Amino acid sequence: MHIDQHWLSGADHIASPNFDERPIADDISLIVVHCISLPPGEFGNSFINDLFCNRLNPEGHPYFKEIYQLKVSSHLLIKRTGDIVQYVPFDKRAWHAGVSNYEGRERCNDFSIGIELEGTESNPYTEVQYRQLGIITNMLLTAYPKLARERITGHNNIAPGRKTDPGESFDWKKFYSLLE
Repeated sequence: MHIDQHWLSGADHIASPNFDERPIADDISLIVVHCISLPPGEFGNSFINDLFCNRLNPEGHPYFKEIYQLKVSSHLLIKRTGDIVQYVPFDKRAWHAGVSNYEGRERCNDFSIGIELEGTESNPYTEVQYRQLGIITNMLLTAYPKLARERITGHNNIAPGRKTDPGESFDWKKFYSLLE
């Protein structure tokens, strides 16, 4: 894998319409780790793709009626199998963080890369997800000089009280041990 023109080689590329330009084009200085599963607690289907591409069928599951109109995306999804999907190029602003604040700076989407892990806050993530996240994070740290190991956080830390992901099941120590 490598990053070419802000796209990750080796990933499936599924273009989401839910992105726009960053206010400062080269201000990529934060990585935000998230988790997602649709419906909640279910894995291995295409519903995350459908949500990020504005084609989630509200009749597909009762939970979908609450979220199908959301306009959200992330740069990457790492599935439980280790497969990777990229929805938005890294130099664009994906809509993953919502109302957020990091070290006194609001609107984290403006300056962050969002990485979703297929999972829940309470189920352990897979070993291959950690390996892939480590590999990708190391590449991002090299490709974008404003990123730093100290500027990686969970969604819960930038939207406390509103978001809880990646949750207690995410092993930060294990993840950091994979970084160079």
